[in-house]
Amino acid sequence: MTPRSAGTSAHGAELKRCGMARACLQAVKYLMFAFNLLFWLGGCGVLGVGIWLAATQGSFATLSSSFPSLSAANLLIITGAFVMAIGFVGCLGAIKENKCLLLTFFLLLLLVFLLEATIAILFFAYTDKIDRYAQRDLKKGLHLYGTQGNVGLTNAWSIIQTDFRCCGVSNYTDWFEVYNATRVPDSCCLEFSESCGLHAPGTWWKAPCYETVKVWLQENLLAVGIFGLCTALVQILGLTFAMTMYCQVVKADTYCA
Repeated sequence: MTPRSAGTSAHGAELKRCGMARACLQAVKYLMFAFNLLFWLGGCGVLGVGIWLAATQGSFATLSSSFPSLSAANLLIITGAFVMAIGFVGCLGAIKENKCLLLTFFLLLLLVFLLEATIAILFFAYTDKIDRYAQRDLKKGLHLYGTQGNVGLTNAWSIIQTDFRCCGVSNYTDWFEVYNATRVPDSCCLEFSESCGLHAPGTWWKAPCYETVKVWLQENLLAVGIFGLCTALVQILGLTFAMTMYCQVVKADTYCA
């Protein structure tokens, strides 16, 4: 083989490698764009629900006195905005084939994944301490029930006690400290009527709300577990797409330089 023919053969091999690298890159590029577009749209949906809750229900589900901003609406708004931001970075990185954006997307998603895993581990490791703290905090929150500027907390307790047929955090007597009298909110009554919370204890729900809601969550643990597993799989898929595309961009830059 002459030097000229050898050079031509080597050039042809380089072109072939470049073509294969670009073809693989294009396939991964469109898959990652589609994935992140769905990711972004999901964030839009969560953000929309959060804004709707904030507009129609105020600070509904704000039961904590220590974290007054920890409402369902605020959590959904923050989560939706963050998911939208990550999805946007991923879409832009895929379309532009930009290594910096792809790496940023990968690191952000990895950070969220590790944070969720850490929270889950700490939750199961310190369940008893979390239980005790949560009950103390919820009992402190009872003193804000019916006060000015705490419509969300008041509505949340009323709905929980009515729907779960319970009263108080650990006992209906929790309300006695709030009112400084033997009475409970009307939402604790077996049969609702105006000022029924002033009647005898025999007309009130006796089940503690904290344990009742906890049991309900445990009964629906399978659904929560499936949701958590699906979330983790989506994040792992996103991480895989990001790293695969990053490698394909590097490979294409190397072969096609």
